[in-house]
Amino acid sequence: MDWHFTLIVGLMAVAVLAFQRLGLVSAQTARTHLKQGALVVDVRSAEEFEAGHLPNAVNIPLDELRSSLPRRVSDKNQVLLLHCRSGARSELAQRMLKALGYSYVLNLGSHGRARRLVGR
Repeated sequence: MDWHFTLIVGLMAVAVLAFQRLGLVSAQTARTHLKQGALVVDVRSAEEFEAGHLPNAVNIPLDELRSSLPRRVSDKNQVLLLHCRSGARSELAQRMLKALGYSYVLNLGSHGRARRLVGR
């Protein structure tokens, strides 16, 4: 077997495991959910959001999420795709929303990764 092929397969496996370990949704899954009406939620501050954001994303800063999201999204089965600057706040938001009973909360990770996955 060609060692280049083995190396590529190995690196891909490591990347998949890293995303799973970090709790990041795969690109394919994110795109599928977007086509089916998933809501993209940017949990960065209002200032960060105004400096640049994804098309159709809604801004609900992490510190307002617990009180604001239930008013905006009453269907706890709505697929939510979260992102922030680095992926850390969106991971916290994911945990918070799951604790509130939201069933399909997925972490896109950083703003840059989210832009690559869902930006148009």
